[in-house]
Amino acid sequence: MKLIALSINHRTSTVELRETLHLSEQEIIDNISLLKNGILKEGLIISTCNRTEIYGLPFNNISNDDLRKFLLQRKNVSAENSNIFENYFSSEALKHLFRVITGLDSLLIGDNQIFKQVKDSFRIADEQKFSGFLMKKIFSAAVKTGKRAISETEISSGAVTISYAAVQLIEKIFSNLNKKSALVIGVGETGEIAAKHLADKGIGELTVTNRTFDKAAKLAENLNSRILPYTKYKEHLYEFDIIISATSSPNLLITKDDIAGAMKKRNYSSMVLMDIAIPRDIDPNCKSIDYVFYHDIDSLNIIVEQNLLKRKKEIPKVEKIIDEEVTAFMQWYKSLEAAPTIKNLRDHFEKIRAEEVSKNINKFSEEDREKLEIISKRIINKILHQPTVNLKKLTENSEDSNDSLNAIDSLRELFGMNDNNYNEDNQNNLKE
Repeated sequence: MKLIALSINHRTSTVELRETLHLSEQEIIDNISLLKNGILKEGLIISTCNRTEIYGLPFNNISNDDLRKFLLQRKNVSAENSNIFENYFSSEALKHLFRVITGLDSLLIGDNQIFKQVKDSFRIADEQKFSGFLMKKIFSAAVKTGKRAISETEISSGAVTISYAAVQLIEKIFSNLNKKSALVIGVGETGEIAAKHLADKGIGELTVTNRTFDKAAKLAENLNSRILPYTKYKEHLYEFDIIISATSSPNLLITKDDIAGAMKKRNYSSMVLMDIAIPRDIDPNCKSIDYVFYHDIDSLNIIVEQNLLKRKKEIPKVEKIIDEEVTAFMQWYKSLEAAPTIKNLRDHFEKIRAEEVSKNINKFSEEDREKLEIISKRIINKILHQPTVNLKKLTENSEDSNDSLNAIDSLRELFGMNDNNYNEDNQNNLKE
């Protein structure tokens, strides 16, 4: 399989270089248009904060080196940075894609956001008519692998970021978040992620506050939440069931007296305080107040470390799934060669012939049974002669290999030769 892949990722380069080579959605669309012009027949571009990757089926004489030069030139980056790229070919390129979509190649093992990001990348490729017969099959296999990793292992379970750990812990305290209100103080990266997680979990009412009003307003618009002026948030603490603080303030923002007063106004209805700032924003002595659940970054780090350990233990299971799916895909791909398909086709018709002869053999005399075998086999040979000749011509003379692969796959699908019943036959063909 002439699949090639080029990758720059968190293992190969600095964040500065990854930022430089990152591609926006519009840049991906623009680059696809250029790649289709003599570089890749079909393909895929993935670009996230931790990686930029190009996969594709190249035109003749196109190599990974051409892809590398293309990307560096498009982003105006010096060729001296060539060592930041990883190159993959054929089944190894497929395996790398499967490792990416399952989260095994993520900075945070089992990152479940990458599954959606890869699916979005395939969507863009498809919309730009950059995904042909083979890339569509690869997409289907990749999604299947990702879903298996999610459903059959715990690789994506449990929070592995402080922000998500805070929200997951809140879920354990309040089982029904859609009836609760939350305030997020500070909308830097950590606070913004926490706010997004709360919104994703269906929080009843979300409010944000930040020293810089414009930044809070932008996040509030994206999440359809309220904004509270930073100078006024202390006056409103009693209104919230959940308070998450994630600022860069050098001093405590919320004291024990602040929470004690808020709890009195709430008639001591339960309140959760999540301090995910360094240094801390909320006085840890708040935990001594009745019906207040207080957690800081140290207690959340314990949860994160435990979850990371659990995920690492799941890696062998995911690796096994990936190996199974790569093997299955390569078996399917190799079965599209003319010879195994012709053999499968003849085996298919021979099985039908033999079954029908067996059912009706007793209706014939002993001397006619041998004639029945000969005549029925001749009929099968004549039926299959022209399809066999045409199939060989198609694979030998087709200018576009995808045309022949598509035709063969359609033939196999038509006669049910891609079913599990044929897996063992395909494996034997590969061994031969």
